[in-house]
Amino acid sequence: MKTRAALLILFMPTAAFAHGGDHHLLSPWSLESWVALTLFASAALYLTGVARLWRKLRIGRGVRVWQLCCFLAGWLLLAVALVSPVHALGERLFTAHMLEHETLMAVAAPLLVIARPVGGMLWAVPQGGRRLVGSIARDPMISRIWSILTDPFAATLVHGAAIWIWHLPILFNAALASPVVHGLQHVCFFGTAILFWWALLRGRTRGYGAAAFYLFVTALHSGFLGILLSLTKTPLYPGQNAAAPEWGLTPLEDQQLAGLIMWVPAGIVYAAAALVMTGLWISRSSAMSASGGVHASLPR
Repeated sequence: MKTRAALLILFMPTAAFAHGGDHHLLSPWSLESWVALTLFASAALYLTGVARLWRKLRIGRGVRVWQLCCFLAGWLLLAVALVSPVHALGERLFTAHMLEHETLMAVAAPLLVIARPVGGMLWAVPQGGRRLVGSIARDPMISRIWSILTDPFAATLVHGAAIWIWHLPILFNAALASPVVHGLQHVCFFGTAILFWWALLRGRTRGYGAAAFYLFVTALHSGFLGILLSLTKTPLYPGQNAAAPEWGLTPLEDQQLAGLIMWVPAGIVYAAAALVMTGLWISRSSAMSASGGVHASLPR
C-alpha cells in the first residue's frame, strides 16, 4: 500500500508546479494529462507499427534500425523537456526554460523528422485506417497546404516568427502566467520546428544548398535574439527567475545565461547542420556534374 501511494504521488500530474503555484507540493515530475497522453500514444503507435511491419517483413525493412533509434532518442528528449524535473524547474529558472525550448526545437524535432515515424505509426492501425489516411494525404487541397507549409522559405519564416513573437515580453509573461498559453507556446515552438526541419531534411540533392542557407539564417537570427537576452540590462520576464538565487544567480544573470544558451549551443546545432548540408550539396553536385547531370541549384 505504501509503495502504491508513493508511486501515485510520484506520477501524479503536477499542476501546482506550473506558473506561480506552490513549487514544493507533490513531485517534480510534470505529467499534465494532454502531454502524457500524446507522448505515450505516439510511442505506443510507433512501436506497435514497427513491430508489425518487421514481423511481416524482417527487422530493418520498411523502417531502418537507425530510424527507430532516432525516434527513441527524439521521444526521450521530448519526455525530458516536457515531463522530467527539467520542465518543473523551467517554470522558475530561465536557464532551464531555455534548455527545454532548445531541446524541443533544435534536437528532438530534427531527430523525429529524420526518423520519419508516420509510416511506422500507420502500421499500428487497421488497413482501412491506412487507406483513409492515404486518401486524405492525397487530397489536392491538403497536398497544396502541406506543400506551402514545407517550402523551405515559408517554413523558415514561420519558425523564425514563432521564436521571436513568443519571446516578446507580453506573450512570454502570459505563458508564465497561464498553463494553457504555455502549452500553446510549446505547440508553436515544436510544431514549427517540425515543419522547418522537414522542409530542410527531405534529402533532395537540389535542396541541399537551400537547406544550408536557411540553416545559417536561422542560426544568425536566433543567435541575435540570444545576444539581445544576454546584453539586456534588466530582466524582461518577471516571475521567470524565482529559483535563480537557489542556483547562485541573480535574475539578470539567469536571463543572460539563458540568452547565452540560445546564442551558442543552439547556434552550433544549426551551424553544424548547415555545414553538413553544404558538404552534401558540394559532393552531390560534383557527382552529378561528373555524370553529366544538372548542378544543384542555389538557394532561392
